[in-house]
Amino acid sequence: MTLTRKQIYSYVLPGQVSDPNPVFAQAAAAEALGIGGIFLSERWESKELGAVMGALAHATTSLQLVAGLTHFGTRHPVVQAGMAQTMQMLSGGRFVLGYGRGVVSHFKKLGIPTPNMQGMADYVSILRRLWAGESISYSGPAGDYPALQLPQGYDNPPPLIMGTIGPKTLAMAGAHFDGVVLHPFLTVDGVARSIRIVRDAAEAAGRDPLAVKIYATIVTAPDTLSEDQRIDILEARAVSYFMHRELGMPIVATNGWSEEPLDVMASTGLAALEYGTGDARDKRRRMAEVAGLLPPEWLTEGAAVGSVARCIERLGEYVDAGVDYILLHGTTPDQQGEIVGALPPG
Repeated sequence: MTLTRKQIYSYVLPGQVSDPNPVFAQAAAAEALGIGGIFLSERWESKELGAVMGALAHATTSLQLVAGLTHFGTRHPVVQAGMAQTMQMLSGGRFVLGYGRGVVSHFKKLGIPTPNMQGMADYVSILRRLWAGESISYSGPAGDYPALQLPQGYDNPPPLIMGTIGPKTLAMAGAHFDGVVLHPFLTVDGVARSIRIVRDAAEAAGRDPLAVKIYATIVTAPDTLSEDQRIDILEARAVSYFMHRELGMPIVATNGWSEEPLDVMASTGLAALEYGTGDARDKRRRMAEVAGLLPPEWLTEGAAVGSVARCIERLGEYVDAGVDYILLHGTTPDQQGEIVGALPPG
Protein backbone atom coordinates (compact mmCIF):
# COMPACT_ATOMS: atom_id res chain seq x y z
CA MET A 1 0.00 0.00 0.00
CA THR A 2 1.35 3.44 -0.94
CA LEU A 3 1.78 5.87 1.95
CA THR A 4 0.34 9.33 1.25
CA ARG A 5 0.70 12.74 2.87
CA LYS A 6 -2.86 12.64 4.21
CA GLN A 7 -1.93 9.55 6.22
CA ILE A 8 0.81 11.51 7.97
CA TYR A 9 0.16 13.23 11.28
CA SER A 10 2.72 15.13 13.32
CA TYR A 11 3.20 16.32 16.85
CA VAL A 12 3.44 20.03 17.47
CA LEU A 13 5.28 21.27 20.55
CA PRO A 14 6.63 17.78 21.31
CA GLY A 15 7.88 17.07 24.81
CA GLN A 16 8.29 19.68 27.52
CA VAL A 17 8.34 23.27 26.24
CA SER A 18 8.66 26.63 27.95
CA ASP A 19 6.90 28.66 25.23
CA PRO A 20 3.84 27.49 23.26
CA ASN A 21 4.01 30.22 20.60
CA PRO A 22 6.09 28.18 18.08
CA VAL A 23 2.96 26.07 17.59
CA PHE A 24 1.65 28.55 15.01
CA ALA A 25 4.67 28.25 12.70
CA GLN A 26 4.64 24.47 13.13
CA ALA A 27 0.94 24.28 12.27
CA ALA A 28 1.44 26.52 9.25
CA ALA A 29 4.24 24.22 8.05
CA ALA A 30 1.94 21.21 8.50
CA GLU A 31 -0.77 22.78 6.36
CA ALA A 32 1.76 23.77 3.70
CA LEU A 33 3.00 20.16 3.55
CA GLY A 34 -0.56 18.89 3.14
CA ILE A 35 -0.47 16.33 5.94
CA GLY A 36 -3.61 14.98 7.58
CA GLY A 37 -3.37 16.55 11.01
CA ILE A 38 -1.42 17.50 14.11
CA PHE A 39 -1.28 16.10 17.64
CA LEU A 40 -0.83 18.07 20.84
CA SER A 41 0.26 16.19 23.97
CA GLU A 42 -1.17 18.05 26.94
CA ARG A 43 1.12 19.47 29.61
CA TRP A 44 -0.69 21.86 31.90
CA GLU A 45 2.16 24.32 32.43
CA SER A 46 2.50 25.39 28.77
CA LYS A 47 0.34 23.14 26.56
CA GLU A 48 -3.09 23.24 28.19
CA LEU A 49 -5.40 21.57 25.73
CA GLY A 50 -8.28 24.03 25.56
CA ALA A 51 -6.07 27.09 25.21
CA VAL A 52 -3.74 25.76 22.52
CA MET A 53 -6.34 23.87 20.50
CA GLY A 54 -8.71 26.82 20.62
CA ALA A 55 -6.00 29.01 19.13
CA LEU A 56 -5.18 26.39 16.49
CA ALA A 57 -8.84 26.07 15.51
CA HIS A 58 -8.67 29.72 14.47
CA ALA A 59 -5.16 29.59 12.97
CA THR A 60 -5.70 26.55 10.69
CA THR A 61 -8.23 25.56 8.05
CA SER A 62 -7.59 21.98 6.90
CA LEU A 63 -5.73 20.01 9.58
CA GLN A 64 -7.32 17.53 11.91
CA LEU A 65 -6.62 18.82 15.43
CA VAL A 66 -5.96 15.88 17.71
CA ALA A 67 -5.78 16.04 21.48
CA GLY A 68 -3.03 13.52 21.74
CA LEU A 69 -3.34 12.96 24.57
CA THR A 70 -5.20 14.21 27.63
CA HIS A 71 -6.02 12.06 30.66
CA PHE A 72 -9.05 10.66 32.45
CA GLY A 73 -9.97 12.42 35.67
CA THR A 74 -8.32 15.74 34.91
CA ARG A 75 -11.63 17.35 33.89
CA HIS A 76 -15.19 16.80 35.03
CA PRO A 77 -17.17 15.00 32.28
CA VAL A 78 -19.45 17.99 31.66
CA VAL A 79 -16.41 20.30 31.38
CA GLN A 80 -14.66 17.87 29.02
CA ALA A 81 -17.74 17.27 26.89
CA GLY A 82 -18.43 21.00 26.66
CA MET A 83 -14.85 21.85 25.75
CA ALA A 84 -14.75 19.16 23.07
CA GLN A 85 -18.00 20.10 21.38
CA THR A 86 -17.03 23.79 21.51
CA MET A 87 -13.77 22.82 19.80
CA GLN A 88 -15.74 20.99 17.12
CA MET A 89 -17.81 24.10 16.51
CA LEU A 90 -14.78 26.39 16.34
CA SER A 91 -12.79 24.09 14.05
CA GLY A 92 -15.57 23.15 11.68
CA GLY A 93 -15.57 19.51 12.77
CA ARG A 94 -11.80 18.97 12.76
CA PHE A 95 -11.26 18.10 16.44
CA VAL A 96 -10.37 14.61 17.72
CA LEU A 97 -10.36 13.89 21.47
CA GLY A 98 -7.65 11.49 22.58
CA TYR A 99 -7.09 9.93 25.98
CA GLY A 100 -4.20 8.11 27.60
CA ARG A 101 -3.56 6.54 30.98
CA GLY A 102 -0.24 8.34 31.50
CA VAL A 103 2.04 7.44 34.38
CA VAL A 104 -0.50 6.22 36.92
CA SER A 105 1.83 6.61 39.91
CA HIS A 106 2.30 10.30 39.10
CA PHE A 107 -1.44 10.98 38.87
CA LYS A 108 -1.99 9.26 42.20
CA LYS A 109 0.48 11.68 43.78
CA LEU A 110 -1.56 14.57 42.38
CA GLY A 111 -4.81 13.11 43.69
CA ILE A 112 -6.16 12.62 40.16
CA PRO A 113 -8.37 9.50 39.88
CA THR A 114 -7.16 6.79 37.54
CA PRO A 115 -10.11 4.67 36.38
CA ASN A 116 -9.94 0.97 35.69
CA MET A 117 -10.88 -0.56 32.35
CA GLN A 118 -14.60 -0.40 32.98
CA GLY A 119 -14.24 3.15 34.26
CA MET A 120 -12.57 4.26 31.03
CA ALA A 121 -15.26 2.59 28.93
CA ASP A 122 -17.97 4.18 31.08
CA TYR A 123 -16.35 7.62 30.80
CA VAL A 124 -16.48 7.39 27.01
CA SER A 125 -20.14 6.37 27.20
CA ILE A 126 -20.88 9.35 29.46
CA LEU A 127 -19.32 11.78 26.99
CA ARG A 128 -21.28 10.36 24.07
CA ARG A 129 -24.53 10.48 26.01
CA LEU A 130 -23.89 14.11 27.00
CA TRP A 131 -23.29 15.00 23.35
CA ALA A 132 -26.55 13.22 22.49
CA GLY A 133 -28.39 15.55 24.86
CA GLU A 134 -29.20 12.94 27.51
CA SER A 135 -29.57 13.46 31.25
CA ILE A 136 -27.34 11.02 33.13
CA SER A 137 -27.25 9.66 36.66
CA TYR A 138 -24.16 7.52 37.15
CA SER A 139 -22.30 5.90 40.04
CA GLY A 140 -19.51 3.50 39.18
CA PRO A 141 -15.80 3.17 38.43
CA ALA A 142 -15.76 6.40 36.39
CA GLY A 143 -17.00 8.42 39.40
CA ASP A 144 -20.20 9.52 41.11
CA TYR A 145 -22.39 11.90 39.11
CA PRO A 146 -25.99 12.27 40.37
CA ALA A 147 -27.22 14.51 37.54
CA LEU A 148 -25.17 15.22 34.42
CA GLN A 149 -26.42 17.20 31.45
CA LEU A 150 -25.26 19.74 28.91
CA PRO A 151 -27.77 22.52 28.18
CA GLN A 152 -27.48 21.53 24.53
CA GLY A 153 -26.10 18.46 22.83
CA TYR A 154 -24.26 18.30 19.53
CA ASP A 155 -24.93 16.18 16.46
CA ASN A 156 -21.31 16.15 15.23
CA PRO A 157 -19.28 15.12 18.27
CA PRO A 158 -15.54 14.51 17.95
CA PRO A 159 -14.14 11.02 17.47
CA LEU A 160 -12.69 9.50 20.65
CA ILE A 161 -9.33 7.78 20.44
CA MET A 162 -7.19 6.02 23.05
CA GLY A 163 -3.42 5.90 23.40
CA THR A 164 -2.41 2.54 24.78
CA ILE A 165 -0.20 -0.50 24.45
CA GLY A 166 -1.10 -3.31 26.88
CA PRO A 167 -3.33 -6.12 25.53
CA LYS A 168 -6.21 -5.48 27.96
CA THR A 169 -6.35 -1.76 27.22
CA LEU A 170 -5.96 -2.37 23.48
CA ALA A 171 -8.96 -4.70 23.61
CA MET A 172 -10.98 -2.18 25.65
CA ALA A 173 -10.14 0.54 23.13
CA GLY A 174 -11.14 -1.67 20.22
CA ALA A 175 -14.50 -2.32 21.84
CA HIS A 176 -15.31 1.27 22.82
CA PHE A 177 -13.19 3.91 21.04
CA ASP A 178 -13.10 5.23 17.47
CA GLY A 179 -9.34 4.88 17.15
CA VAL A 180 -6.17 3.74 18.88
CA VAL A 181 -2.81 5.50 19.15
CA LEU A 182 0.03 3.00 19.52
CA HIS A 183 3.10 3.80 21.59
CA PRO A 184 6.45 4.81 20.11
CA PHE A 185 9.29 2.30 19.79
CA LEU A 186 7.12 -0.63 18.71
CA THR A 187 8.57 -2.83 16.01
CA VAL A 188 6.58 -3.60 12.87
CA ASP A 189 5.74 -7.03 14.31
CA GLY A 190 4.74 -5.45 17.63
CA VAL A 191 2.40 -3.09 15.81
CA ALA A 192 0.86 -5.95 13.82
CA ARG A 193 0.20 -7.89 17.03
CA SER A 194 -1.40 -4.82 18.62
CA ILE A 195 -3.66 -4.23 15.62
CA ARG A 196 -4.93 -7.81 15.77
CA ILE A 197 -5.93 -7.34 19.42
CA VAL A 198 -7.78 -4.09 18.66
CA ARG A 199 -9.68 -5.36 15.66
CA ASP A 200 -10.53 -8.74 17.18
CA ALA A 201 -12.03 -6.89 20.18
CA ALA A 202 -13.97 -4.55 17.90
CA GLU A 203 -15.44 -7.49 16.00
CA ALA A 204 -16.31 -9.30 19.25
CA ALA A 205 -18.18 -6.16 20.37
CA GLY A 206 -20.23 -6.18 17.16
CA ARG A 207 -18.38 -3.25 15.61
CA ASP A 208 -16.75 -2.89 12.19
CA PRO A 209 -13.09 -3.66 12.95
CA LEU A 210 -11.84 -1.45 10.13
CA ALA A 211 -13.80 1.51 11.49
CA VAL A 212 -11.44 1.63 14.48
CA LYS A 213 -8.56 3.66 13.09
CA ILE A 214 -4.97 2.85 14.03
CA TYR A 215 -2.33 5.54 14.51
CA ALA A 216 1.25 4.25 14.77
CA THR A 217 3.54 6.66 16.60
CA ILE A 218 6.95 6.46 14.92
CA VAL A 219 10.01 8.35 16.07
CA THR A 220 11.50 9.44 12.75
CA ALA A 221 15.11 10.62 12.59
CA PRO A 222 16.50 10.87 9.05
CA ASP A 223 20.20 11.47 8.57
CA THR A 224 19.42 14.94 7.21
CA LEU A 225 19.18 16.07 10.84
CA SER A 226 22.20 17.41 12.68
CA GLU A 227 23.77 15.17 15.32
CA ASP A 228 22.41 17.35 18.11
CA GLN A 229 18.91 17.23 16.62
CA ARG A 230 19.06 13.44 16.21
CA ILE A 231 20.25 12.91 19.78
CA ASP A 232 17.35 14.99 21.11
CA ILE A 233 14.78 13.38 18.80
CA LEU A 234 15.90 9.75 19.04
CA GLU A 235 18.22 8.92 21.92
CA ALA A 236 16.86 11.30 24.58
CA ARG A 237 13.27 10.53 23.61
CA ALA A 238 13.88 6.79 23.88
CA VAL A 239 15.26 7.24 27.37
CA SER A 240 12.23 9.39 28.30
CA TYR A 241 10.04 6.32 27.72
CA PHE A 242 12.24 3.49 28.94
CA MET A 243 13.28 5.25 32.17
CA HIS A 244 9.67 4.74 33.35
CA ARG A 245 9.14 1.05 33.99
CA GLU A 246 5.37 1.58 33.75
CA LEU A 247 5.82 2.82 30.17
CA GLY A 248 8.79 0.74 29.12
CA MET A 249 7.62 -2.69 30.25
CA PRO A 250 4.59 -2.90 27.92
CA ILE A 251 6.73 -1.78 24.96
CA VAL A 252 9.34 -4.42 25.74
CA ALA A 253 6.70 -7.11 26.22
CA THR A 254 4.91 -6.25 22.96
CA ASN A 255 8.19 -6.37 21.03
CA GLY A 256 9.40 -9.56 22.71
CA TRP A 257 12.53 -7.86 24.07
CA SER A 258 14.39 -8.59 27.30
CA GLU A 259 13.36 -6.44 30.26
CA GLU A 260 16.83 -6.38 31.80
CA PRO A 261 17.80 -3.00 30.22
CA LEU A 262 14.78 -1.46 31.95
CA ASP A 263 16.26 -2.37 35.33
CA VAL A 264 19.52 -0.72 34.32
CA MET A 265 17.66 2.38 33.15
CA ALA A 266 15.61 2.54 36.36
CA SER A 267 18.81 2.53 38.39
CA THR A 268 19.79 5.92 36.90
CA GLY A 269 16.97 7.66 38.80
CA LEU A 270 16.17 9.78 35.76
CA ALA A 271 12.45 9.08 35.97
CA ALA A 272 12.22 11.80 38.61
CA LEU A 273 13.14 14.37 35.93
CA GLU A 274 9.95 13.90 33.93
CA TYR A 275 7.61 15.82 36.21
CA GLY A 276 10.14 17.81 38.19
CA THR A 277 11.11 21.43 37.76
CA GLY A 278 14.10 22.55 35.74
CA ASP A 279 15.23 23.44 32.24
CA ALA A 280 13.81 21.14 29.55
CA ARG A 281 17.04 21.23 27.51
CA ASP A 282 19.11 20.18 30.51
CA LYS A 283 16.74 17.30 31.15
CA ARG A 284 17.08 16.14 27.54
CA ARG A 285 20.87 16.36 27.76
CA ARG A 286 20.95 14.20 30.87
CA MET A 287 18.66 11.64 29.25
CA ALA A 288 20.80 11.50 26.12
CA GLU A 289 23.92 10.83 28.19
CA VAL A 290 22.58 7.43 29.30
CA ALA A 291 21.11 6.34 25.95
CA GLY A 292 24.07 3.98 25.55
CA LEU A 293 22.52 1.81 28.27
CA LEU A 294 19.77 0.83 25.82
CA PRO A 295 20.35 -1.95 23.26
CA PRO A 296 21.05 -0.28 19.88
CA GLU A 297 18.39 -2.38 18.16
CA TRP A 298 15.72 -0.79 20.35
CA LEU A 299 16.41 2.46 18.51
CA THR A 300 16.69 1.01 15.02
CA GLU A 301 13.94 -1.65 15.06
CA GLY A 302 11.42 0.52 16.94
CA ALA A 303 11.90 3.75 14.95
CA ALA A 304 12.54 5.07 11.42
CA VAL A 305 16.19 6.06 11.08
CA GLY A 306 18.77 6.42 8.33
CA SER A 307 18.37 7.96 4.91
CA VAL A 308 15.15 9.67 3.88
CA ALA A 309 14.45 6.77 1.52
CA ARG A 310 15.00 4.24 4.31
CA CYS A 311 12.74 6.19 6.68
CA ILE A 312 9.95 6.24 4.10
CA GLU A 313 10.45 2.52 3.48
CA ARG A 314 10.14 1.83 7.22
CA LEU A 315 6.98 3.94 7.52
CA GLY A 316 5.53 1.98 4.62
CA GLU A 317 6.24 -1.26 6.47
CA TYR A 318 4.02 -0.07 9.32
CA VAL A 319 1.24 0.78 6.85
CA ASP A 320 1.56 -2.67 5.29
CA ALA A 321 1.14 -4.12 8.80
CA GLY A 322 -2.34 -2.54 8.94
CA VAL A 323 -1.80 0.99 10.22
CA ASP A 324 -4.20 3.69 8.98
CA TYR A 325 -2.13 6.74 9.96
CA ILE A 326 1.51 7.43 10.76
CA LEU A 327 2.16 9.86 13.61
CA LEU A 328 5.66 11.29 13.18
CA HIS A 329 7.23 11.73 16.59
CA GLY A 330 10.26 13.77 17.62
CA THR A 331 10.45 16.13 14.67
CA THR A 332 7.99 18.96 14.03
CA PRO A 333 6.39 19.76 10.65
CA ASP A 334 9.03 22.38 9.83
CA GLN A 335 11.63 19.55 9.98
CA GLN A 336 9.69 17.02 7.92
CA GLY A 337 9.84 18.50 4.43
CA GLU A 338 12.25 15.91 2.99
CA ILE A 339 10.16 12.94 4.07
CA VAL A 340 6.64 14.32 3.54
CA GLY A 341 7.63 16.03 0.29
CA ALA A 342 8.61 12.66 -1.18
CA LEU A 343 5.10 11.23 -0.63
CA PRO A 344 2.12 11.57 -3.00
CA PRO A 345 -0.60 13.97 -1.81
CA GLY A 346 -3.30 11.36 -1.25
